Amino acid sequence: MAIMYQLSNCKTCQRIRSEIGEYPELEVVNIKEDPLTPAQVDHLAELAGGYEPLFSRRAMKYRSMGLADQSLTEAAYRRLLLEEYTFLKRPVTVVGDRIFIGSAKKNVAATKAALDE
Repeated sequence: MAIMYQLSNCKTCQRIRSEIGEYPELEVVNIKEDPLTPAQVDHLAELAGGYEPLFSRRAMKYRSMGLADQSLTEAAYRRLLLEEYTFLKRPVTVVGDRIFIGSAKKNVAATKAALDE
């Protein structure tokens, strides 16, 4: 089982989906239409080693909310991820017990390799 959390209107997510290709076992979740639940965020954080690796500092609200000037705790990262879907670093793909976060070329290649196994 594999699942990808992304935004369907995000150009980067669309590019990565086309690079990876089609996999019938890959469930794609649009986080804007189907927001992450607390259990899902907690599971992703467990796989990622914390909430901070899941958090995107590129989100427009990051600066507008003044978060760049604050020192955020893991509890704050969790709360923000649950409150605002744009704070999730995208895409996040889970293949088995492995997690791949973000759009870096090495992550995309690793995601594709994991799906090909």
